[in-house]
Amino acid sequence: MTSVPPSIEQPSRPLTRSDYKTLSLSALGGALEFYDFIIFVFFAAVVGKLFFPVDMPEWLRLMQTFGIFAAGYLARPLGGIVMAHFGDLLGRKKMFTLSIFMMAVPTLIMGLLPTYAQIGMWAPILLLLMRVIQGAAIGGEVPGAWVFVSEHVPARNIGYACGTLTAGLTSGILLGSLVATLINTVYTPEQLSDYAWRIPFLLGGVFGLFSVYLRRWLHETPVFAEMQQRKALAEEVPLRAVLRDHRGAIVLSMLLTWLLSAGIIVVILMTPTVLQTLYGISATEALKANSLAIVLLSIGCIVAGRLADRFGAGRVFIVGSLALLASSWSFYHNLAAHPEWLYPMYAVTGLCVGIVGAVPYVMVRAFPPVVRFSGLSFSYNLAYAIFGGLTPIMVTSLMKFSPLGPAYYVAGICTLGLLVGIYLLLTKR
Repeated sequence: MTSVPPSIEQPSRPLTRSDYKTLSLSALGGALEFYDFIIFVFFAAVVGKLFFPVDMPEWLRLMQTFGIFAAGYLARPLGGIVMAHFGDLLGRKKMFTLSIFMMAVPTLIMGLLPTYAQIGMWAPILLLLMRVIQGAAIGGEVPGAWVFVSEHVPARNIGYACGTLTAGLTSGILLGSLVATLINTVYTPEQLSDYAWRIPFLLGGVFGLFSVYLRRWLHETPVFAEMQQRKALAEEVPLRAVLRDHRGAIVLSMLLTWLLSAGIIVVILMTPTVLQTLYGISATEALKANSLAIVLLSIGCIVAGRLADRFGAGRVFIVGSLALLASSWSFYHNLAAHPEWLYPMYAVTGLCVGIVGAVPYVMVRAFPPVVRFSGLSFSYNLAYAIFGGLTPIMVTSLMKFSPLGPAYYVAGICTLGLLVGIYLLLTKR
């Protein structure tokens, strides 16, 4: 790992009111932007019926609808690399604000798009274009947010800052779930298909534009401002320097991104469906338990970040991985015999997934400030595109052999987290 030159390290001081303001605005913006990105999946069924031909087979319509959703993930690496490039050369704040603007406007437009019945094939094409722009935006938002908050706070509070920001991102998933539940409760299926499906997208667009306004009050990070003043910015393409000089940091960051993406995708996003199909739990109960798990996940992210500051990331990943292994194994194995344990077991497992709050602590410290945004963004988005896409396929494949497929996959990921923790502890990183 390349260490940060002492002259541009954050000074050792207590957190100030300004620091808390920066963390609050950043976390709020991240939550609203993640809501914008994820809300599509909650209304995939109705959107598929409105944006594709009526006579199309249901399986093909759903496949194409989720294909459009997946396009957002595929656009992440390119968007993240481009925005990180300019973030390392022009400033963190500019890209931090641009990313949420690029998310808000397409979300607003999606809520206003004509359907297939009105403009034919242009409807799915325009929907796809909006998802691609959203994907590019989220590719820059998450790494940019971690870099932004980590360079604002004292070095001893980087874990807390990154954990708080990650909690904000996971809260965006909860907000999407709650809004989807409310819309489906208030409106009939006919009203939903007629006009109500537009409401969550229009809300998301308004949320996003409000966040753009809020981010006007944020300041450029002291670390970047000092590099700019000293003319110490990258003299070549930042990504080229990352690929040449920081390959170890790339590998470490990609492995940690695998841990992060798998924990959230399997335990938070896939498990509600698993609860309904394999354990016979009603959709309402599954979603309520899932909401509780997300709340505990957000708390766990902050706790993991704070513990990383105090005890080091190595110890957090060792203890956290063992805790997640025990809680998830118990959850998936005992639920069939004890469905009444759903809420407490899912809550504890969600809390343990909060170990992912320590992931950005390691990643922002793995790259020097001059190429930090590019290094983190490249590693995170490439790994998320690979593992985020493969995880559902691998879990589904395991479930063909055993209904405990999710438990086996999470156990494998916990083993990875344990090994990474041992490595970090031995190398004192």
